[in-house]
Amino acid sequence: MTNPESQVIAERQLCGLVNGMAGQIAEHLRRRAARLGLTAPQAAALRELTGPMTMRELAERLSCEPSNATFVVDKLEKQALIERRPHPSDRRAKQLVLTPDGAALRERLLGLLSEDSPLAGLTHKEQDALRGLLERAISPPR
Repeated sequence: MTNPESQVIAERQLCGLVNGMAGQIAEHLRRRAARLGLTAPQAAALRELTGPMTMRELAERLSCEPSNATFVVDKLEKQALIERRPHPSDRRAKQLVLTPDGAALRERLLGLLSEDSPLAGLTHKEQDALRGLLERAISPPR
């Protein structure tokens, strides 16, 4: 049986590792984005735009407020990388859609992000296991 103090130490160490990993991933994204003339938030938005989605959906994927996502999307729209289109089932909403140039840039970005990724040292099986553990850790308690 573990004592409470050792549990606190273990949790602190785990939090440090997760923060360190997040920092490495963020720095990797920033460097790869800069090679394409993008900011890290713009690159993250392009990475997360896997298909048409609303601003709210993109903000959830980016873990930010919709107003912050709007700022990023406005910049991408000015660069003709994203378009806002009417939502097919909700007249009040718009969908974000990559333009052909945006889709091409997204593919280049994904290729760059896979180079020397901070997670490259893990096998696909290990990455799947880590994903599962992190999903469990961040899901709301039942």
